[in-house]
Amino acid sequence: MSKKESKKESKTEEMKKKGSGCPECGSFDIIQDSSTGETVCKKCGFVFTEAMVDVSQDWRAFDSDQMSRRARAGAPITYSKHDLGLMTEIGKGVLELYKVAPTKRAQYYRMTKWHKRLIRSKDRNLSYALSELQRVVSYLGLSRAAHEKIAKYYNEAVNKGLVRGRSIEAVIAALTYAVCREMGNPRTLEEIIEACNVDKREVGRAYRYLARELKLRILPVPPESFVPRFCSTLGLSDRVQAKALEILKRVEKKGLSAGKGPTGVAAAAIYIASVLTGERRSQREIADTLGITEVTIRNRLKEIANKLGIEKELEEKEKEEKK
Repeated sequence: MSKKESKKESKTEEMKKKGSGCPECGSFDIIQDSSTGETVCKKCGFVFTEAMVDVSQDWRAFDSDQMSRRARAGAPITYSKHDLGLMTEIGKGVLELYKVAPTKRAQYYRMTKWHKRLIRSKDRNLSYALSELQRVVSYLGLSRAAHEKIAKYYNEAVNKGLVRGRSIEAVIAALTYAVCREMGNPRTLEEIIEACNVDKREVGRAYRYLARELKLRILPVPPESFVPRFCSTLGLSDRVQAKALEILKRVEKKGLSAGKGPTGVAAAAIYIASVLTGERRSQREIADTLGITEVTIRNRLKEIANKLGIEKELEEKEKEEKK
């Protein structure tokens, strides 16, 4: 039974208890028509009430931009701001001072100064960390949902005292890495380290500690999740992407990806697909673009080609293109 049907049944039972059925036919099947503002008996059509008060919004919007401009409520709560977007700030810049009357400027200046002084150390930490997170999210091109989730985890980490003794950049890098994997849109550790400008070991320590304390259950990353982004970065067509995913399915069935780095396996599959579809990219080009070594690609390539029995086909295609 659907929620709508169960709600209707409970409403009917409530009306039966009150004895407030239709005075004409005694039916308890009553509907409320919000478009006409009437309460009507569904069986005989008797109108109970009319000219009901409309409690819905009095404006229309045809897209998200119009909705945000016409809405008279405040912005939604967001973890990407240290105060969840609920607090107000006295004076956001020096230019604000000149909008105040000259006789009130000294008072206004004192208020802005004390407002900044009264902010707690936790809020100062969050303010700096979340502005840094905004930069990292923009650099990596992450979605709004990922941004909110990372900010939420960072808030939890601060409240539990997990950030103390660790650099803010390392914590942000670790949480970004975890959330990207959790949401099925992974970024390589090298990409995140480049964005955050931190030491790899420090990020690794922070990641293991936070995953344990915040109980983040991170599953291994499948190589398929890297293919669309890697193909887009290399400027390859959808045909190559589809072929690479097909190769990876066969690789998974054979169990060749077990215990191997997902980026290396994905890169090797993309190289094979690019050769077979006639859009060849060199191993060096793929390695430089994706931030992995040529040796890794060659090793994965040999294993995949050997087990899938496509060595000869690859060699022939490579010779054709060289000619």
